[in-house]
Amino acid sequence: MSILAWIVVGIIAGFLAKSVVPGEGPGGVLGDMVVGIVGALIGGWIFDSFGSFGATGLNLWSILVAFVGGVVLLLIVRLFTRRALA
Repeated sequence: MSILAWIVVGIIAGFLAKSVVPGEGPGGVLGDMVVGIVGALIGGWIFDSFGSFGATGLNLWSILVAFVGGVVLLLIVRLFTRRALA
């Protein structure tokens, strides 16, 4: 996947993941992009573990994979930040 495709998929998936997971997320478009790109890596690993394929380009499947990974990432971050604050 090209860098531009990773950025576009990252922004879309990160925004969607932050919309679904309650709580404060990383700020702005850059935060969305980071959550989405790291989420694509996590989602690709998860989907690959179950015998499917991960992010393949600028398409709906890649956004779905990155979204799932982004949600997992945000839930893990929320888990650790809540413990640190309590």
